[in-house]
Amino acid sequence: MISLTTLRAEAEALARQLPDVSLQAAAADLVHPGAAGRKRAGSGEQFWQYRRYAQTDAADRIDWRRSARGDEYFVRETELETARTILFWNDPHAGFDWAGDPGRETKADRARTIMLALGITLAKDGERIGMITGSRAPSLGKSAPDKLAEDLLATQSGDLAPPRSQAIAVIASDFYDGVDAWRARLAPLASSCRSGVLLAVSDPIEHEFPFVGRTRFSRPGTALDRLFGRAETVRDTYLEKLAAHQDQLQTLAVSMGWTLVRHRTDQTALRGAAALFAALEMLGGKA
Repeated sequence: MISLTTLRAEAEALARQLPDVSLQAAAADLVHPGAAGRKRAGSGEQFWQYRRYAQTDAADRIDWRRSARGDEYFVRETELETARTILFWNDPHAGFDWAGDPGRETKADRARTIMLALGITLAKDGERIGMITGSRAPSLGKSAPDKLAEDLLATQSGDLAPPRSQAIAVIASDFYDGVDAWRARLAPLASSCRSGVLLAVSDPIEHEFPFVGRTRFSRPGTALDRLFGRAETVRDTYLEKLAAHQDQLQTLAVSMGWTLVRHRTDQTALRGAAALFAALEMLGGKA
C-alpha cells in the first residue's frame, strides 16, 4: 500500500494540474458562510449582480448608491453560497489492491491518488469531503484533505450504507463482481445519493490477457483458482465476457443516474483525475 507521504505528494501534484472545480450545484438545504460560489443569486456574502427593484422587494434592499445614477431603483444581490458534500469509497477487496506487474501501481493505490487529488481541489473550492464508511464526519477547510488521506489508507468496511444527508458519491473499484451483485450493493446508496460516479480502475494485463501455455489463475483474497493447460485458447471468450460486463456496468450507472469513469493503471494518473473531474462537473447540478 502507498505511504501517506507519497499519497499526499502525488495527489497534490495532480491537483495542481486540475482547474478549479465548480460543481454547478443547485441550492443546498443548508448555507455555510465562506462556501463556494454558485454563479447565481442567493444567500451569501459576495456581491453577485444588481437587478431592478420589484414591488415584492423590501425597501431596505434598495442600493441607493447604484440607484442614484439614474431614474430607476436597483437591488444589490449576493451570490448563492452552498457547500456540497462529496463522499469517497475505495474497494477494500484484496483483488483491487493488486497489480499485474510488481513495478506497477496497484489499482487501489491509483484510485486513492486520484480521489485525494479531487478531494484537495474540492476542499479549496469550499466543498465538504469525506468517506462513505468510517466514523469521521465529512469536513470543510484546509484540514479536510489531510483527514481524507488518512481515511483512504485506513482499513475500510465493504458496507455502502447511505449517508445521513444528500451527497455526491464516488465509488472506486474494479467492479469485477457480477453486475447484479453491484446493483444490490449500490441500490441503498443510490437512493440517497442522486449523483455519483463509478470509478472503474483496471490493470492493463486484465485487458490484454497475454497468457499462453499452462497457467494457473487465482483471485487475491480468496481460495479460488483454476488451471488452464493452454491459456491462449480462452482469450477470446474472456475478452468477450469482459466487454459484456463493462457494457452491463455502464447500463447500471445510467439506470441510477450516475456516471461510469474507466481508468487503466498504464495510463497517467492525470488522465484519470481529469476524467473524474469532468464527471463531477457534469453531475454537480443534480446533487
